[in-house]
Amino acid sequence: MKSQANAPIFLVGCPRSGTTLLQSLLAAHPKIASFPESKFFQFLVPEYEPRRLALGIASRRIRPQLKKFFDEVGHPEMLEQFPKTAFIGQYARKFIKILDFLTEEQGKSMWLEKSPQHVFYLEYIEKFVRGAKVIHLLRSGADVVASLYEVTQKYPKSWGGASWDIDLCLERWIRAVNLSLRYLDQPNHFIVRYEQLLEDPRVVLRQLCEFIGVEWDETILTNYSVVSERLTLGQGGRSVSPVIPNANSQKFYQLFDATQRQYILNQLSEVGLDELSIKLN
Repeated sequence: MKSQANAPIFLVGCPRSGTTLLQSLLAAHPKIASFPESKFFQFLVPEYEPRRLALGIASRRIRPQLKKFFDEVGHPEMLEQFPKTAFIGQYARKFIKILDFLTEEQGKSMWLEKSPQHVFYLEYIEKFVRGAKVIHLLRSGADVVASLYEVTQKYPKSWGGASWDIDLCLERWIRAVNLSLRYLDQPNHFIVRYEQLLEDPRVVLRQLCEFIGVEWDETILTNYSVVSERLTLGQGGRSVSPVIPNANSQKFYQLFDATQRQYILNQLSEVGLDELSIKLN
């Protein structure tokens, strides 16, 4: 069993919440390894295969996804370590061992897995990954809806084959945030506001280093954009600026008319992130 200081780290949140930026910052730490998005649990759980779900057998979708991931990390041969049919727990334990190997290969002592959609599979992570630590990144709903709406129009193939309408963008953010809030008081979970990360990255990153169990390293802020190049692979509109941006995105006002903006704000008003900010300070 890993020591608590070297616990596996998962970074989750609604897509387009800034997880790629935060992943790149943390992966610039000399002790932390990270990889392109595996989406492992998203494809492992047989949500659309009732018989497999009832029996606890891994989804048929997981092997094609693993092939893509192992090709991206330069180890296509690792797919052969997974049987064509196995229980979810067997697949999960094998994948964790492989991430441990990839971490050692990079000369690092711990790994961070960033797949935003894993926020919807936290029960499986907590069940099958012993000692896991989870970082939740929460961003303003209006900005996330605008970003999701824009990126799925530009890159529909990378986002399930179709662009998302406003209601789907809203549903995804509200569901993700409500799930994260369930873990607000759990000691192995850490919630970060994206806007606070941009406003004062050193303060937030120091807090995260303490949570993870590593010392602060100033090179995080100078090396992260180089690290991001091997993590994003330029897919689906994912990119990281060499300069940490400000939080004043204008996409919400550029993409939506007044009626749409009011509709979106009315739907978002049910999720109280203002109260959350007070609790996190």
